[in-house]
Amino acid sequence: MNRILIIQTAFLGDVILATAAVNELHRIYPSASIDFLVKKGNESLLANNPKINKVYTLDKQFGKLREIRRLTHEIRAINYDCVFNFHRFGSSGMITLLSGAKQKFGFKKNPFSRFFTKRFEHSIGDGTHEVERNMLLLKEFGAQSTARPELFPSESDYALAAAYQANAYFCMAPASVWFTKQLPVHKWVELIQQLDRSKTIYLLGAPSDAQLCDEIIAKSECSNCVNLAGKLSLLQSAALMSKAERNFVNDSGPLHIASAMNAPVTAFFCSTVPDFGFGPLSDDSVIKEVKDLDCKPCGLHGFMECPKGHFKCGEIEL
Repeated sequence: MNRILIIQTAFLGDVILATAAVNELHRIYPSASIDFLVKKGNESLLANNPKINKVYTLDKQFGKLREIRRLTHEIRAINYDCVFNFHRFGSSGMITLLSGAKQKFGFKKNPFSRFFTKRFEHSIGDGTHEVERNMLLLKEFGAQSTARPELFPSESDYALAAAYQANAYFCMAPASVWFTKQLPVHKWVELIQQLDRSKTIYLLGAPSDAQLCDEIIAKSECSNCVNLAGKLSLLQSAALMSKAERNFVNDSGPLHIASAMNAPVTAFFCSTVPDFGFGPLSDDSVIKEVKDLDCKPCGLHGFMECPKGHFKCGEIEL
Protein backbone atom coordinates (compact mmCIF):
# COMPACT_ATOMS: atom_id res chain seq x y z
CA MET A 1 0.00 0.00 0.00
CA ASN A 2 1.18 3.50 -0.83
CA ARG A 3 -1.56 5.77 0.56
CA ILE A 4 -3.35 5.03 3.83
CA LEU A 5 -5.95 7.02 5.76
CA ILE A 6 -6.77 6.41 9.42
CA ILE A 7 -10.02 7.82 10.83
CA GLN A 8 -10.67 8.35 14.54
CA THR A 9 -12.95 11.30 15.23
CA ALA A 10 -13.85 10.38 18.82
CA PHE A 11 -12.27 11.60 22.06
CA LEU A 12 -8.70 12.56 22.89
CA GLY A 13 -7.88 9.15 24.37
CA ASP A 14 -9.25 7.31 21.34
CA VAL A 15 -6.98 9.32 19.05
CA ILE A 16 -3.93 8.60 21.20
CA LEU A 17 -4.66 4.86 21.22
CA ALA A 18 -5.10 4.89 17.43
CA THR A 19 -1.51 6.08 17.05
CA ALA A 20 -0.47 2.49 17.81
CA ALA A 21 -1.95 1.63 14.41
CA VAL A 22 0.14 4.38 12.81
CA ASN A 23 3.19 2.83 14.44
CA GLU A 24 2.37 -0.61 13.04
CA LEU A 25 1.42 0.54 9.56
CA HIS A 26 4.68 2.45 9.31
CA ARG A 27 6.57 -0.66 10.38
CA ILE A 28 4.79 -2.80 7.80
CA TYR A 29 4.77 -0.20 5.00
CA PRO A 30 7.71 2.12 5.78
CA SER A 31 7.44 4.02 2.50
CA ALA A 32 3.64 4.49 2.63
CA SER A 33 2.08 7.92 3.13
CA ILE A 34 -0.14 7.73 6.24
CA ASP A 35 -2.76 10.41 6.83
CA PHE A 36 -5.09 10.82 9.81
CA LEU A 37 -8.57 12.33 10.28
CA VAL A 38 -9.57 13.64 13.73
CA LYS A 39 -12.22 15.98 15.04
CA LYS A 40 -11.24 19.61 15.46
CA GLY A 41 -9.34 20.12 18.71
CA ASN A 42 -7.44 16.83 18.68
CA GLU A 43 -5.06 17.58 15.82
CA SER A 44 -2.35 18.88 18.17
CA LEU A 45 -1.93 15.35 19.54
CA LEU A 46 -0.48 14.27 16.20
CA ALA A 47 1.95 17.16 15.82
CA ASN A 48 5.59 16.21 15.14
CA ASN A 49 4.70 12.57 14.47
CA PRO A 50 7.25 11.61 11.79
CA LYS A 51 5.09 8.70 10.66
CA ILE A 52 2.09 10.87 9.74
CA ASN A 53 2.05 12.80 6.48
CA LYS A 54 -1.12 14.89 6.81
CA VAL A 55 -3.84 15.50 9.40
CA TYR A 56 -7.43 16.29 8.38
CA THR A 57 -9.87 17.82 10.87
CA LEU A 58 -13.64 17.41 11.08
CA ASP A 59 -15.06 20.68 12.43
CA LYS A 60 -18.72 20.16 13.21
CA GLN A 61 -19.31 23.82 14.04
CA PHE A 62 -19.61 24.41 10.30
CA GLY A 63 -22.31 21.73 10.04
CA LYS A 64 -21.75 18.00 9.92
CA LEU A 65 -22.98 17.41 6.36
CA ARG A 66 -21.07 20.40 5.01
CA GLU A 67 -17.89 19.09 6.63
CA ILE A 68 -18.47 15.59 5.30
CA ARG A 69 -18.83 16.99 1.77
CA ARG A 70 -15.68 19.10 2.15
CA LEU A 71 -13.59 16.25 3.53
CA THR A 72 -14.93 13.75 1.02
CA HIS A 73 -13.87 16.06 -1.81
CA GLU A 74 -10.34 16.35 -0.39
CA ILE A 75 -10.00 12.67 0.44
CA ARG A 76 -11.27 11.35 -2.90
CA ALA A 77 -8.60 13.39 -4.68
CA ILE A 78 -5.84 11.38 -2.97
CA ASN A 79 -6.97 7.94 -4.24
CA TYR A 80 -6.21 6.11 -1.00
CA ASP A 81 -5.37 2.44 -1.18
CA CYS A 82 -7.06 1.78 2.16
CA VAL A 83 -9.07 3.55 4.84
CA PHE A 84 -8.93 2.16 8.38
CA ASN A 85 -11.87 3.61 10.31
CA PHE A 86 -11.62 3.06 14.07
CA HIS A 87 -14.62 5.28 14.80
CA ARG A 88 -17.97 3.55 15.19
CA PHE A 89 -20.46 6.26 14.32
CA GLY A 90 -22.23 7.59 11.25
CA SER A 91 -20.21 10.66 10.24
CA SER A 92 -16.95 8.73 9.90
CA GLY A 93 -18.76 5.86 8.21
CA MET A 94 -20.15 8.17 5.56
CA ILE A 95 -16.70 9.65 4.92
CA THR A 96 -15.27 6.13 4.63
CA LEU A 97 -18.05 5.11 2.23
CA LEU A 98 -17.48 8.16 0.00
CA SER A 99 -13.68 8.15 0.28
CA GLY A 100 -13.10 6.39 -3.01
CA ALA A 101 -10.50 4.16 -1.33
CA LYS A 102 -9.81 0.79 -2.89
CA GLN A 103 -10.32 -0.94 0.47
CA LYS A 104 -12.33 0.17 3.49
CA PHE A 105 -11.92 -1.51 6.89
CA GLY A 106 -13.97 -0.73 10.01
CA PHE A 107 -16.13 -2.04 12.82
CA LYS A 108 -19.56 -3.61 12.41
CA LYS A 109 -21.04 -1.12 14.90
CA ASN A 110 -20.60 1.66 12.36
CA PRO A 111 -23.99 2.19 10.66
CA PHE A 112 -22.30 2.34 7.23
CA SER A 113 -20.14 -0.75 7.77
CA ARG A 114 -22.19 -2.86 5.34
CA PHE A 115 -20.49 -0.86 2.60
CA PHE A 116 -16.97 -1.55 3.90
CA THR A 117 -14.64 -4.06 2.27
CA LYS A 118 -14.27 -5.80 5.62
CA ARG A 119 -15.87 -5.17 8.98
CA PHE A 120 -14.98 -6.46 12.40
CA GLU A 121 -16.52 -7.05 15.81
CA HIS A 122 -15.87 -4.46 18.52
CA SER A 123 -16.63 -6.19 21.82
CA ILE A 124 -16.34 -4.16 24.99
CA GLY A 125 -16.14 -5.76 28.42
CA ASP A 126 -14.13 -8.92 27.80
CA GLY A 127 -10.78 -7.42 28.81
CA THR A 128 -9.53 -6.84 25.26
CA HIS A 129 -7.68 -3.53 25.08
CA GLU A 130 -8.78 -0.91 22.56
CA VAL A 131 -5.36 -1.10 20.90
CA GLU A 132 -5.93 -4.83 20.32
CA ARG A 133 -9.41 -4.17 18.95
CA ASN A 134 -8.00 -1.63 16.52
CA MET A 135 -5.31 -4.08 15.45
CA LEU A 136 -7.98 -6.51 14.28
CA LEU A 137 -8.41 -4.25 11.24
CA LEU A 138 -4.70 -4.52 10.47
CA LYS A 139 -4.13 -8.16 11.40
CA GLU A 140 -4.14 -9.59 7.88
CA PHE A 141 -1.37 -7.15 6.96
CA GLY A 142 0.89 -8.50 9.71
CA ALA A 143 0.12 -6.11 12.57
CA GLN A 144 1.15 -7.07 16.09
CA SER A 145 -1.23 -6.39 18.99
CA THR A 146 1.68 -5.35 21.22
CA ALA A 147 2.19 -2.05 19.36
CA ARG A 148 2.21 1.03 21.58
CA PRO A 149 0.56 4.41 21.11
CA GLU A 150 2.99 7.28 20.65
CA LEU A 151 3.13 11.04 21.14
CA PHE A 152 5.93 13.32 19.97
CA PRO A 153 6.43 16.48 22.03
CA SER A 154 8.69 18.96 20.24
CA GLU A 155 12.06 20.21 21.47
CA SER A 156 10.34 23.38 22.66
CA ASP A 157 7.74 21.28 24.53
CA TYR A 158 10.51 19.44 26.35
CA ALA A 159 12.35 22.71 26.97
CA LEU A 160 9.28 24.25 28.60
CA ALA A 161 8.73 21.12 30.70
CA ALA A 162 12.36 21.22 31.79
CA ALA A 163 11.66 24.44 33.66
CA TYR A 164 9.54 22.40 36.08
CA GLN A 165 11.91 19.44 36.34
CA ALA A 166 14.73 20.74 38.51
CA ASN A 167 13.67 18.47 41.36
CA ALA A 168 11.71 15.22 41.72
CA TYR A 169 7.97 15.65 41.21
CA PHE A 170 4.60 13.97 40.75
CA CYS A 171 1.83 14.83 38.28
CA MET A 172 -1.90 14.62 38.94
CA ALA A 173 -4.76 15.04 36.47
CA PRO A 174 -7.83 15.15 38.74
CA ALA A 175 -10.55 16.12 36.26
CA SER A 176 -12.73 14.16 33.86
CA VAL A 177 -15.54 15.03 31.48
CA TRP A 178 -17.71 12.64 33.48
CA PHE A 179 -18.21 13.14 37.23
CA THR A 180 -18.42 9.41 37.99
CA LYS A 181 -15.07 8.75 36.29
CA GLN A 182 -13.40 11.35 38.49
CA LEU A 183 -11.82 10.46 41.83
CA PRO A 184 -13.58 12.61 44.47
CA VAL A 185 -11.89 15.77 45.73
CA HIS A 186 -11.35 14.41 49.24
CA LYS A 187 -9.48 11.39 47.84
CA TRP A 188 -7.13 13.64 45.83
CA VAL A 189 -6.54 15.64 49.02
CA GLU A 190 -5.82 12.41 50.89
CA LEU A 191 -3.37 11.33 48.19
CA ILE A 192 -1.52 14.65 48.25
CA GLN A 193 -1.16 14.42 52.01
CA GLN A 194 0.32 10.91 51.69
CA LEU A 195 3.03 11.88 49.21
CA ASP A 196 6.52 13.10 50.03
CA ARG A 197 6.22 16.80 50.97
CA SER A 198 9.76 17.46 49.70
CA LYS A 199 8.65 16.77 46.12
CA THR A 200 6.54 19.06 43.96
CA ILE A 201 3.07 17.98 42.85
CA TYR A 202 1.91 19.44 39.54
CA LEU A 203 -1.84 19.42 38.91
CA LEU A 204 -2.60 19.25 35.20
CA GLY A 205 -5.70 19.81 33.11
CA ALA A 206 -7.57 22.11 30.77
CA PRO A 207 -8.34 25.76 31.62
CA SER A 208 -11.78 24.62 32.78
CA ASP A 209 -10.10 22.35 35.36
CA ALA A 210 -8.19 25.15 37.10
CA GLN A 211 -10.91 25.79 39.69
CA LEU A 212 -11.06 22.11 40.65
CA CYS A 213 -7.27 22.02 41.01
CA ASP A 214 -7.33 25.17 43.17
CA GLU A 215 -9.96 23.56 45.40
CA ILE A 216 -7.89 20.40 45.84
CA ILE A 217 -4.73 22.37 46.63
CA ALA A 218 -6.54 24.59 49.15
CA LYS A 219 -8.09 21.64 50.96
CA SER A 220 -4.80 19.74 51.05
CA GLU A 221 -3.12 22.63 52.89
CA CYS A 222 0.15 21.54 51.25
CA SER A 223 2.61 24.13 49.94
CA ASN A 224 4.31 21.76 47.48
CA CYS A 225 1.42 21.83 44.97
CA VAL A 226 1.42 23.85 41.74
CA ASN A 227 -1.68 24.34 39.60
CA LEU A 228 -0.70 24.08 35.92
CA ALA A 229 -4.24 23.49 34.60
CA GLY A 230 -4.65 25.49 31.40
CA LYS A 231 -1.00 26.55 31.35
CA LEU A 232 0.43 23.69 29.29
CA SER A 233 -0.57 22.26 25.93
CA LEU A 234 -1.31 18.56 25.62
CA LEU A 235 2.16 17.77 24.31
CA GLN A 236 3.81 19.98 26.93
CA SER A 237 1.87 18.06 29.56
CA ALA A 238 3.06 14.82 27.94
CA ALA A 239 6.67 16.01 28.15
CA LEU A 240 6.23 16.86 31.84
CA MET A 241 4.51 13.56 32.63
CA SER A 242 7.27 11.60 30.91
CA LYS A 243 9.79 12.46 33.63
CA ALA A 244 7.46 12.41 36.65
CA GLU A 245 8.25 10.06 39.50
CA ARG A 246 4.62 9.00 39.15
CA ASN A 247 1.48 10.22 37.40
CA PHE A 248 -1.94 9.90 39.04
CA VAL A 249 -4.90 9.93 36.65
CA ASN A 250 -8.55 8.97 36.22
CA ASP A 251 -9.90 6.74 33.46
CA SER A 252 -9.59 9.65 31.04
CA GLY A 253 -7.33 11.32 28.48
CA PRO A 254 -4.25 11.84 30.69
CA LEU A 255 -4.14 8.08 31.32
CA HIS A 256 -3.55 7.54 27.59
CA ILE A 257 -1.00 10.35 27.46
CA ALA A 258 0.94 8.46 30.15
CA SER A 259 0.66 5.26 28.08
CA ALA A 260 1.93 7.00 24.95
CA MET A 261 4.94 8.35 26.87
CA ASN A 262 5.47 5.04 28.73
CA ALA A 263 5.39 7.10 31.93
CA PRO A 264 4.86 5.59 35.42
CA VAL A 265 1.16 5.84 36.19
CA THR A 266 -1.48 4.99 38.76
CA ALA A 267 -4.96 4.97 37.23
CA PHE A 268 -8.16 5.30 39.27
CA PHE A 269 -11.23 3.54 37.88
CA CYS A 270 -14.36 4.72 39.64
CA SER A 271 -17.60 3.94 37.78
CA THR A 272 -15.84 2.21 34.86
CA VAL A 273 -13.66 -0.92 34.76
CA PRO A 274 -10.38 -1.83 33.06
CA ASP A 275 -12.14 -4.70 31.28
CA PHE A 276 -13.71 -2.12 28.97
CA GLY A 277 -10.26 -2.00 27.35
CA PHE A 278 -8.95 1.44 28.19
CA GLY A 279 -6.45 0.63 30.91
CA PRO A 280 -2.86 1.90 31.12
CA LEU A 281 -0.17 0.47 28.86
CA SER A 282 2.95 1.86 30.58
CA ASP A 283 5.52 -0.66 31.74
CA ASP A 284 5.08 0.72 35.26
CA SER A 285 1.33 0.96 35.75
CA VAL A 286 -1.01 0.38 38.67
CA ILE A 287 -4.80 0.23 38.58
CA LYS A 288 -6.83 1.07 41.68
CA GLU A 289 -10.57 0.59 42.01
CA VAL A 290 -13.34 -0.54 44.34
CA LYS A 291 -14.37 -4.05 43.43
CA ASP A 292 -17.44 -6.17 44.16
CA LEU A 293 -19.98 -3.37 43.84
CA ASP A 294 -23.19 -4.65 42.26
CA CYS A 295 -23.74 -1.26 40.60
CA LYS A 296 -20.30 -1.12 38.95
CA PRO A 297 -19.81 -0.53 36.08
CA CYS A 298 -22.83 1.71 35.63
CA GLY A 299 -21.94 2.74 32.07
CA LEU A 300 -19.20 2.89 29.49
CA HIS A 301 -18.56 6.62 29.79
CA GLY A 302 -19.86 7.39 33.25
CA PHE A 303 -22.46 9.96 34.32
CA MET A 304 -22.64 13.55 35.53
CA GLU A 305 -23.78 12.19 38.90
CA CYS A 306 -23.94 8.80 40.58
CA PRO A 307 -27.16 7.02 39.47
CA LYS A 308 -27.41 5.50 42.98
CA GLY A 309 -26.63 8.71 44.82
CA HIS A 310 -23.81 7.28 46.94
CA PHE A 311 -20.75 7.17 44.63
CA LYS A 312 -19.19 4.27 46.55
CA CYS A 313 -16.99 3.44 43.57
CA GLY A 314 -15.09 6.66 44.23
CA GLU A 315 -13.98 5.54 47.69
CA ILE A 316 -10.83 3.88 46.38
CA GLU A 317 -8.17 2.78 48.85
CA LEU A 318 -5.05 4.76 48.05
